[in-house]
Amino acid sequence: MTTAATPTKIDVFTNVLSRELLSLRGRLYPPASKKSFDRLFTTNDLVRLLKVPESTLRTLTLDGKGPQPARLDNGRRVYTLEQVWALRAYLAESRPDEALAMKPWRRPNEQLQIIACGNFKGGSSKTTQSVHLAHYLAIQGYRTLCIDLDPQASLTSLFGLQPEFDVGPNETVYSAIRYGEHKPLKSIIRETYMPGLSIVPGNLELMEFEHDTAHSLSSRERDDLGLFFMRLERVIKSVADNFDIVILDTPPNLGFGTLAGLFAATIFIITVHPAMLDVASMNQYLIMLRDLTDELAKNGASLKQDWIRFLVTRHTPNDAPQAHIVGLLRHLFDEHVFVATALESTSVAAAGLAKKSLYELEPGEVPRESLKRALESMDAVNAEILALVHKAWGRS
Repeated sequence: MTTAATPTKIDVFTNVLSRELLSLRGRLYPPASKKSFDRLFTTNDLVRLLKVPESTLRTLTLDGKGPQPARLDNGRRVYTLEQVWALRAYLAESRPDEALAMKPWRRPNEQLQIIACGNFKGGSSKTTQSVHLAHYLAIQGYRTLCIDLDPQASLTSLFGLQPEFDVGPNETVYSAIRYGEHKPLKSIIRETYMPGLSIVPGNLELMEFEHDTAHSLSSRERDDLGLFFMRLERVIKSVADNFDIVILDTPPNLGFGTLAGLFAATIFIITVHPAMLDVASMNQYLIMLRDLTDELAKNGASLKQDWIRFLVTRHTPNDAPQAHIVGLLRHLFDEHVFVATALESTSVAAAGLAKKSLYELEPGEVPRESLKRALESMDAVNAEILALVHKAWGRS
């Protein structure tokens, strides 16, 4: 006769925390425990976003053309993000000369851009940057796909999904890049609560790719997707027609999954906190990456990024030691360091606690001036990244 195993402390901790996280999600996103994008856009927001006169928006409303805004108690007209996308489509059709500005999807001759955010050290804000870039691009009107490559699945959580409850077996990118029988990537892509923004979520299942790749390399088994560094790029190509930009959130390591992401990327962004320990850790990351890519080059692998850029994150401009580190990075890497930096902000921290980005915060959730400064910083960073995408497409 067998007896049930006595739960270990790890079992107890896991069960208690998982239940609490599930309960917390239910409180954050009632009643269906699903996240939504509730931010509304005023006509002033649309003037800045679409670069059209306020009089044009007023005329469209009076003539009953295009999506019709709601009115607040104070009489101000407001649009949902879905209506902003509908307005882009309407203006692109009615004003062919401005179609590219209104509906900025990539054209057939423009290559899909794959942006990987990474670093060796946790806390470099790579996931924070990934989610903010994704939300920024969706607001700007681009068809964007996020792929969570990190078994910790922080990006997945920020999209309102709890990895251990909402992401089942064969629902991560592992199922599309696994060896032998694999699923089409399009079958595991999920639409999010923002128009134009989709996600392939992650969870601990992604660890299986590390084990499977080691076995495949030792056994020399091959299938139609090829070696590990080819697999992600090939499955992304299968859905390329549906997207303009893909964002890869990589684990804080240089495992097979991370390398697959870097070899698929056209733009590689290295996030770094301006502290000496973080910079030293990044140096080790770069040394390991150089050595691994040199070795993989013997098997035909080559990094094909159009650009590699360093992004300073959690930056406090008036901190003297940080200023020294930022100056050092700019001296060493020159134009490869983004001009804009992602500022350290209580607004970013508050948004993270609520599993939101700055773009999702409503007025009153954080102090107005703090949110304004944080958004200006994040907008500037994301605008620089988008400028690289436009350069790759040959747009001025």
